[in-house]
Amino acid sequence: MKPLTALTPRTEPTARTAPAATALALAALTTVLVLTVRYGGYFSDPVGLFWWYSACWVLFAVALSGLRRVPARHVAWLITAGAVAVTVTGLVGPPRTSTDSYRYAWDGRVQSAGVSPYDHTPQDPALARLRDPWLFPTAAACAGPDLAGVPHTGGTAHCTRINRPAVHTIYPPVAEAYFLVVDRLSPPGSRHKPLQIGAGLLSLGVTGATLMVLRRRGGDLRKAAYWAWCPAVPIEAVNNAHVDVLGVLLAVAGLGLVSARAVTRRAAGGLLIGAAIATKLMPAVVLPGALSGVRRVRDAAAVLLPAASFAVLAYLPYVLLSHGSVFGYLGGYVREEGYEDPSAGSRYSLLRLVLPDSWAFPVLVAAVAGVSLYVMWRGDPRRPWSGALLVTGWAFALLTPGYSWYALLLVALVALDGRWEWLGFAFAGAAVYVLGATFGHHAALSDIAYGAAAALVLAMTWLRRHAPAKAGPAAVPAGNDVRRGAWPPPGRP
Repeated sequence: MKPLTALTPRTEPTARTAPAATALALAALTTVLVLTVRYGGYFSDPVGLFWWYSACWVLFAVALSGLRRVPARHVAWLITAGAVAVTVTGLVGPPRTSTDSYRYAWDGRVQSAGVSPYDHTPQDPALARLRDPWLFPTAAACAGPDLAGVPHTGGTAHCTRINRPAVHTIYPPVAEAYFLVVDRLSPPGSRHKPLQIGAGLLSLGVTGATLMVLRRRGGDLRKAAYWAWCPAVPIEAVNNAHVDVLGVLLAVAGLGLVSARAVTRRAAGGLLIGAAIATKLMPAVVLPGALSGVRRVRDAAAVLLPAASFAVLAYLPYVLLSHGSVFGYLGGYVREEGYEDPSAGSRYSLLRLVLPDSWAFPVLVAAVAGVSLYVMWRGDPRRPWSGALLVTGWAFALLTPGYSWYALLLVALVALDGRWEWLGFAFAGAAVYVLGATFGHHAALSDIAYGAAAALVLAMTWLRRHAPAKAGPAAVPAGNDVRRGAWPPPGRP
């Protein structure tokens, strides 16, 4: 796949037919996405489902290839129309590969009842009055593989669609506020649809924000297609309705503001990044990128103080309303996922290929710290997303997360920056998550998937640095390095 900005000369007939050819590729992509969402198969046929995933990614690459030949005047509307079509495919079925949205719905319902979501577990009898047959089925409806049993009295089986019903919620305050808003706006009996529709609108918001940032910085709008048409977006952000998409939108908007020179806009960007962190914690990895090229303490404080203040103050209302800890199951989740004990799972799998298990975490911290310092010292302050992509990408390579929706942030950063090779980690995450049910989430699967993604990044980095220089704007690589002044070229805003 060539970078979208590495445009090739076009003949007039090609310029006329390229939009139609790209639209046909998008039609094929949306068709296969619909079939993938309707297929399901996560429990019954994960290998078959992965082949559907792979087909979507192949068609995604074909559509991107066609977009390279589309004249600039058609790019914005084609990306937008494609984004709407791709997003809608996530709405054609209930959540297929994740039950997280059921917890979202429950947390919103609990808050609407005037109860802190951090005070009770879903199976707590104190909240039994809030249960309904959708989230808490009974009798024969409890036969599904994605249902968890709930303690009860009597002979009728009780279960819930909510995962980990015996633990407190893990989600930060901005996410909880979003769940409350969606619950308040949801018509009775609407079940999963409001969360999916909300996630779809947020996903389109990311596309719009990306286009705005690229236009303001004089970048190639074609890069926005890396998010707008990526199969991970309708599957993870829309169908599974993961709240990560809200954090992604806030992070993208925040980085766009941080790239400005005005202190007030940089402070506003810091606020939005703080809101992103208070949504899903993971967007904290973009902070080194937001500090790209910063030399003065006051410039760093203009971003860090608003970000930290918002993240802390967002918790305050819940601290005042809650009787228990507002961090919920966060510590238990870290232990459950093997981040404290590398030998317990497939985390840090690439590091563990060459290092003792006990070394994995310290080396990870040192490596990410090193990349972060490089970005903050050598990064281009006009392109903070470039450094953020570098830090986030290598964090993925070294952490080797087992959940595919975590890569939504990475996909958005690729759309801002243009280095398409980092999308390999999004595909690797999908492979590990979907095929893990078949291969038992062994480290070998993670080694292969994330190892291939890392190899692609290293190969493309070498090729970009050793490619012969060419004259003209067409030679500017889609993912220029993060050195100060590398982009925009002289004369660009």
